[in-house]
Amino acid sequence: MPKKYKNRRIDDLCVATIRSLAIDMINKANSGHPGMALGSAPILYTLYSRHMRCTHEHSDWINRDRFIFSAGHASTIHYAILHLCGYNITMEDLKQFRQAGSMTPGHPEVGHTDGIDASTGPLGQGIAQGVGMALAEESLAANYTDGDEIIDHYTYVLCGDGCLEEGISQEAISFAGKQKLRKLILLYDMNDVTLDGPLSLSSVEDTKGRFLAAKWNVLEVEEGNDIESIDKAICRAKKSDQPTVIIVHTVIGYGSSVAGTSKAHGTPLGYPDGESTKKEVYHFPYEDFYVPPEVYEHFKTVCIARGRDEYLHWENKVKNYCKKHETDYERLLNTLHLDTSKYLPDVYPNFKEGSEMSTRNASGKALNDYMLSLPNLVGGCADVAASVMTKLIGGHDLTPECPYGHNINFGIREFAMASICNGMLLHDGIRTYCGCFLVFSDYMKPAIRMAAMMHLPSIYLFSHDSIAVGEDGPTHQPVEQVAMLRSIPGLRVVRPCDEREMYGAWHMALKSVDAPTALILSRQNLPLEVGSSAQLVEQGAYVISPAKSDKPLDLEIIATGSEVSLAVAAQTKVAKKGINVSVISMPCMETFERQSKEVKDSVLTLDRSKRLSIEMLSSFGWDKWAAYHMSVDTYGESGKAEEVIKKYHFTVDDVVSKIKEIVK
Repeated sequence: MPKKYKNRRIDDLCVATIRSLAIDMINKANSGHPGMALGSAPILYTLYSRHMRCTHEHSDWINRDRFIFSAGHASTIHYAILHLCGYNITMEDLKQFRQAGSMTPGHPEVGHTDGIDASTGPLGQGIAQGVGMALAEESLAANYTDGDEIIDHYTYVLCGDGCLEEGISQEAISFAGKQKLRKLILLYDMNDVTLDGPLSLSSVEDTKGRFLAAKWNVLEVEEGNDIESIDKAICRAKKSDQPTVIIVHTVIGYGSSVAGTSKAHGTPLGYPDGESTKKEVYHFPYEDFYVPPEVYEHFKTVCIARGRDEYLHWENKVKNYCKKHETDYERLLNTLHLDTSKYLPDVYPNFKEGSEMSTRNASGKALNDYMLSLPNLVGGCADVAASVMTKLIGGHDLTPECPYGHNINFGIREFAMASICNGMLLHDGIRTYCGCFLVFSDYMKPAIRMAAMMHLPSIYLFSHDSIAVGEDGPTHQPVEQVAMLRSIPGLRVVRPCDEREMYGAWHMALKSVDAPTALILSRQNLPLEVGSSAQLVEQGAYVISPAKSDKPLDLEIIATGSEVSLAVAAQTKVAKKGINVSVISMPCMETFERQSKEVKDSVLTLDRSKRLSIEMLSSFGWDKWAAYHMSVDTYGESGKAEEVIKKYHFTVDDVVSKIKEIVK
């Protein structure tokens, strides 16, 4: 081991500095979580001072080591270390911790604070995102000729007891073990305390046994302040052919008067206790927000210098790689920042007029067509690939033996699936999609919300989109799920009415680089509408079937998905009775809402009081667009699809009756 790593005095001073900055930040804000920050400071210090390959000069370097602070409430120590490592976080930023508009928010936010690799805080999601990053590293390296020459890094995650109690953690841990993600290292701060009290109040599990059962390598450090033991454990983890968890036994709120108790978790120590802890326990007799010059110098010597050297070494590798594999490297550059523009075709296939196809089948067809030009498209399903049509025909499964595969078998792990995809997108270089039945989007909602918050272009395929699911009954018939999805800021929810709109929806989703998209798919066949448009899906809504006569309109019908064909059939029938109706397809409310007033007025020409919405889902959210609704505001029931549809009044005759009632 190099001599510079054996200077116990400088190690202790650096840890004391990080802990003291955490105390100062929280006390000044009068808000924050000192407990884990003080306990796990030696873990994070050891990682950054001795192992992390990253550089503030190129903070988005594709081959940097990734670090995810899953227990993001302890963010103070990460901000402190990033400041010491030269990232764009000033001392003034540290003083503005948790203040409105500051660069140091209460929980880490990717894209907002320099050096942050993932937004975290909702416990457990950081673990799954780390799994996604490690999977992306494996996949990306394997999908380029000799790709491991330029893509070869580790993913580190720091979690606490709370992260491992969340169900998503087990989903992610199990998946990582199956995939043998050897470059994933989970650092577990085990302080045996949660917010409500000792961990024993809510947990009796054998943590080691849990990880061993999931085929992880398990290491343990008995003393959380023992930097050398933490360092040795990380070195051993790097040699494993399995993902590794390092269980580090720490003391929550180390050194404070409330150390070892739940009182340390989320309440500032206050100035008397903070000052006493810094001076008497950490031997740090300085004013608030002070960093000794030798600490800055030490970080320049180790972390900053190592990052610069590693980046320059990588640049030399890239120069050699370019000479050998020019086409591969060009493709990698073109797909960075999640960009598909160089490979996404603008031409749509010829659609067979008069044909019928479920939009889940149309989605599968579009996916396979786009995959031919987008080789970095990777994804899968929560064990319903044959029903949601997520398999790439002729594609390989992504496994430890076949890391270049594109079909991911996520298993019945919807929440982890969505969060793992978030991690893959955060890694960069890979585009993802994932799918399940619409009703189970409830399991994924927290991860979808995080994707929208992080501006990630995740693509979600949700099939079996209404009471037309039939015999599976109300537990599997979605009602309120689309309303829930539409309520998530930044998420685009698209419910195509036919194969043509389906292709347009996929094109819009793949073109996005900063917003997620949920594609809502039918199980039943839908006719190809004469007036449908792939291009106009991006407008959000358009007139798919104009009025049948030149006389003034009596009513505008707005429909989505399978109900568009229903509206068109009813329109034809009422036209024979002299009622003039136009039909508007609104595949994406969110996109239409962003259109100019001129575009909106060209589509919706009547007053809201003369509009009817038709959707076999909750009416929630439709009041904005129409005064009348045909919807499902209760739960469905088991029965043949056509019988259930008839019972809930979604036949042509039912729509005709509703139109007559409104017009009269």
